[in-house]
Amino acid sequence: MVSSEHTVSDASTLTGWYKSSYSGGSQGECLEVARGHVGVPIRDSKCPAGPALVFPSESWSSFLSAVKRGEFPV
Repeated sequence: MVSSEHTVSDASTLTGWYKSSYSGGSQGECLEVARGHVGVPIRDSKCPAGPALVFPSESWSSFLSAVKRGEFPV
């Protein structure tokens, strides 16, 4: 159920969730992204029925490009 244009109150209602292949999976600090939606939903893997943030596709692409260029210090 969508509670606003940028959130989904119960992320388990969406399909297509996946974790990055870079995720170790053992520390429980993972985000999941869902494919196949107009926007790009992101949720906490520890809480699959919790809320998801939904980003415009263009914004998500810009964010990923910035990460790949190393614009966010570790």
